Amino acid sequence: MPLVKATAIILQSRRWGDADRIVTCYAKTLGKIRGVARGARRQKSRFGAALEPFTVCRLDLFEKTGDSLFRISHVDVVSSCHSLREDLGLMAAAARMVNVVAAVTPDGDPDPVLFETLEQGLASLCQSEDPACTALLFQIRLLGLTGFRPQTDHCAACGKTRMAGAPQFSPLAGGLVCIPCAARQHTRCVALSQGSLAFLQQAIRLAPHLVTRLRAAGQVREEVEAAIERYVTVVSGRRLPPADFLSRAPQRVQEAVSSVRGRL
Repeated sequence: MPLVKATAIILQSRRWGDADRIVTCYAKTLGKIRGVARGARRQKSRFGAALEPFTVCRLDLFEKTGDSLFRISHVDVVSSCHSLREDLGLMAAAARMVNVVAAVTPDGDPDPVLFETLEQGLASLCQSEDPACTALLFQIRLLGLTGFRPQTDHCAACGKTRMAGAPQFSPLAGGLVCIPCAARQHTRCVALSQGSLAFLQQAIRLAPHLVTRLRAAGQVREEVEAAIERYVTVVSGRRLPPADFLSRAPQRVQEAVSSVRGRL
């Protein structure tokens, strides 16, 4: 049972048994992995809050031949990102980021650029004035890194470069489609205004340090969010919670969450 050391970002953490946790994380040198933290839910656990989602940490892992689960023996926190768990808007955007990574990446396929993109994306949320837009831009970049870059230069179905009429985004085709091809799609396409198309193309093409300067509101925001939301659903094979699902919660739910936090 060899020891493996890895820097990772916690994506998800769930209860397992009476005292343990199953943790899904994205490790820089290992890709997406799952591990069991024995006794992590005990009051005096050595893990503390180190295995909370969004945490960047260094893990000591033991790998057992024939077992897909690593055993987590030790955790050192690099960045707790605790501020992302103190605000509903930030929490929702961060949850969207890690949920999309968990949904569209295969197990055990490391990509250091993807790891750094997620790390930078979570860090950028702490300074973001519009967390939902930051999460939207992250998803567009992530789709490109994982081989699902939205096609905006020609019809994704027939290859036609000149398309008359309003652009249509097909989640099944993975990009813009011409009007005849849109009519043949099995699911409804998303109509994009010229402003929405321009925003999407800039989000795809701009360098990472420039993408964060993009802003979208009103019709542009609604159309691009709808297109990316449906495309992510197709790529992942399931519908994920929207980036603002927590911020849309009724006031009584938000108050309940605040009350629970106050007792922790």
